[in-house]
Amino acid sequence: MTGVPDLTAMLSVIDSEARTRDDIFTGPTLPTPHGRTFGGQVLGQALAAAAHTAPEGRELHSMHGYFIRPGESERRMTFEVGRLHDGRTFSTRRVQAYQSGEVLMSLIASFQTPGEGFDHQDSYDVASVPPPESLSAVWEKYGHLADGGRASWVLNRPFDFRYVDDDILLNVDEPIGAQRVWLRSRDGLDDSSALHSAALAFASDYLLVEPVLRRHGVPWATPGLRSISLDHAMWFHRPFRADDWLLYVLDTPIATGGRGLTHGRFYDREGALVASVSQESIVRVPGAPD
Repeated sequence: MTGVPDLTAMLSVIDSEARTRDDIFTGPTLPTPHGRTFGGQVLGQALAAAAHTAPEGRELHSMHGYFIRPGESERRMTFEVGRLHDGRTFSTRRVQAYQSGEVLMSLIASFQTPGEGFDHQDSYDVASVPPPESLSAVWEKYGHLADGGRASWVLNRPFDFRYVDDDILLNVDEPIGAQRVWLRSRDGLDDSSALHSAALAFASDYLLVEPVLRRHGVPWATPGLRSISLDHAMWFHRPFRADDWLLYVLDTPIATGGRGLTHGRFYDREGALVASVSQESIVRVPGAPD
């Protein structure tokens, strides 16, 4: 397989050489066929930048971000981190992503020193789900279409996605507002919890609009289809590795006013709920009512 970006490189941020004050970082680009920045990469790099400023021993537990305007995928972004608060247990950071002096995304992230307390979760029978080894990778099904453009972008992702329910790349077999997908990074990652959290935020953004599309019988191959992420919230509950298989369980409770809302949960193979995510998006299909 060719053209798959290096995930660790895509999530790396460095101190800006041209910075005029502390906590200014830049990150590498991820070209896309439509020329717009991919929201998942912006999220991942913003979280990586915030983690650079967090006190040692504090781990990301939540983030809330708004996508304000589209960026250009061929141009580097600048991330400005604001150190809002460092308490005895929690640290709060604001990150603004810029291109050409304009804000593309604004995010607040919270870091916590791990502690003890109540411990519960809703159960999910992961053992009843077909294991990822028994399912076809997206590349195995559609690799023959990777001749450039949009198909290449979908196939050459830095994550291995294996759909428990039929994928919706070319058609929708059943119009339901839920789906399950196994995922992991294609590359092995080091042990940094900040890197694994940034990687999962990156991966989560690929699929959040799919339950909305599936519910309305709209595949990705629909001519003129456009989707725009509006906001993204994510909570990190337990330790995990993004280079080990995680089951991504998604559902959409509502779409109205031209917006669709999706919730997602990530479980490891033992059934532990390791992270949760919610996103609202705009989905536009030519000829469809707004």
